[in-house]
Order: sequence, then C-alpha cells, then structure tokens
Amino acid sequence: MAVVSVQQPSRAPAHRQSEVWRSDPRRALGRLGEDLAATHLTRLGFSTLARNVRTRAGEIDLIAFERRQGTLVFVEVKTRRVSAGAQGVRPEQEPLSRLRPRQCARLRRLALAWLSDPTHSRPRARTIRFDAIGVIVDGRNRLLRLDHIEAAW
Repeated sequence: MAVVSVQQPSRAPAHRQSEVWRSDPRRALGRLGEDLAATHLTRLGFSTLARNVRTRAGEIDLIAFERRQGTLVFVEVKTRRVSAGAQGVRPEQEPLSRLRPRQCARLRRLALAWLSDPTHSRPRARTIRFDAIGVIVDGRNRLLRLDHIEAAW
C-alpha cells in the first residue's frame, strides 16, 4: 500500500495550523501518526487521494489507491505515545485495541458518503477495503512500531 499526494480539507492558513498543532498535543500526535501511516502506504505502492476528509458524521483519516490492483482503501489510524523509559508496550497502550464496532460502522458510513459525493474525482476501483494502522512513537516522536491490518473489517 502506498500514499503519495495528499488532498487537504479546508483548514486554517498554514501559520495558524502550526499554532493549533503546538497548542493541542493530541492533534499533533494524530497528525504524526497519519504522516507515518501515509509514508508506510506509499512504500507499499499506494497514492494518497485524500487526508482528514471531514463530513458531518466524522472524519476519514486517509483514503489511498493502489493502481495496479485497483484497490481503494479507507484507513483508520490510531496513534499512541509511550514514555521513553517504558519497557515495551503494555496491552492498554496498543493503539488498535481501541477500535470498536461503532468506529468501524462509522468509517463505512463516511466512505459511502465520500463515494456518493459527485464533487470528488475518484479512481475506478475493483476492490474497496477498510484498513487499520496502529502507530506507536516514543517521547521524541520516533517510530517504535507500526501495525497495519488490511481488511480490518
């Protein structure tokens, strides 16, 4: 899977964005996880069609497409930070352990809304898939582990 170009939703101007990310550590951590997930998908041959797609019902973290296989992927990214002195990752720190059936159903509804919106240009896909990517970083934002579950639901 690979993520290439990113279509940004409308947000505050760049100078304001950096202020928002600095003032909200959760958003900054989420953005870091999405960046790492997008890089991972790019290495797998996917290109990013959209990122942080907002609708009334919520947000899709990443939408990626792999041309050779014709696979369109809607990705939920969960990111956790572990302290520098921690010995491994405790079960409650596993990012993907927090995925719940409600989130899965929500992502399906969001994907349907995105696919139904005539304003988006979308590739012709043979397969549509819902993946989950869990990212764990340390206190210095270094990647410790990335877990990718294809067809997570």
